[in-house]
Amino acid sequence: MAWLAAGEGYEIALVEGRVAARSTAGRSAGRQLKTLPKALREHPEVDRLRRLSEWLDRHAAECLAQVDTWMVSSLPVPTALIARVWPDEAWRAALRDLVVTGEDPQEAGFLRDASASGELRMVNLDGETVRLAPRTVTLPHPVLLPDLDDVRDFAAELGIEQRVEQIHRATWQRPAEPGPGAAAAGAAGPGSTASVADAFEVRDFAGGVFPTRFSLTARATSLGYRVSGGYATCAVRDAGRATSAAVWVGEPYWEEEQSTGALTWSDADGRAVRLTEVGPVAWSEGMRMAAALYAGRRIEEGGDA
Repeated sequence: MAWLAAGEGYEIALVEGRVAARSTAGRSAGRQLKTLPKALREHPEVDRLRRLSEWLDRHAAECLAQVDTWMVSSLPVPTALIARVWPDEAWRAALRDLVVTGEDPQEAGFLRDASASGELRMVNLDGETVRLAPRTVTLPHPVLLPDLDDVRDFAAELGIEQRVEQIHRATWQRPAEPGPGAAAAGAAGPGSTASVADAFEVRDFAGGVFPTRFSLTARATSLGYRVSGGYATCAVRDAGRATSAAVWVGEPYWEEEQSTGALTWSDADGRAVRLTEVGPVAWSEGMRMAAALYAGRRIEEGGDA
């Protein structure tokens, strides 16, 4: 960003997201100062740059969130849209190096560039640079990628770094049948078993104790999950079907010790979904949420732990 005049003898600019100053006179002319001079701290131009920096941070966060939504839901994204936003540094940082697929799901590769005409430059999984111009592309959820371990190894060889967590995202594969952590709705306690037909909840990550409900819900919101009523939730689209995963976090206004509850899924109409009917992305994202909440639990120490 260009340096702007600010007061007598100084110029300012945004450098790595913060307002920096340099002197225009004397022996230190042209040298960036380590701290902002006191004379500039209330200057209108400094305030304007601070507000611009805050907007850029919000914009970058919004771009990452939108791309993450596309990936989690495996939504088809118009190639023309990617080409249009690519010149924007925040959008480009969010999209670059993600695995994308064209009209043929087997044509997967790491996105490296997009032209104004809508042509995408990708490095495919054979290491070849290819150019594609499909009408739409998909940013597949990693649980849908075959040979994910091989993709991760290849990405390491290329030095791939993704701003949106995709190939290194924690994933869970839904078992063919509910295991010991599955239970029918209302079944008693962790470890309750259920038949394939009546299993509606998973209790693998139930029972994580937090000092208060507030500390548990604060962890949920800090991880990007929505808290509504007594549940932390995340919504995805799995094979075109809207599904919501939910973990019980306690009654609102409960001020005492609180434990994580069971993980369940529901459809767009709020009906409970049997475990055997939960799609692969919804399963993986629900388990990821439950595991992340449980990881923040209070760990007992000492002989009685």
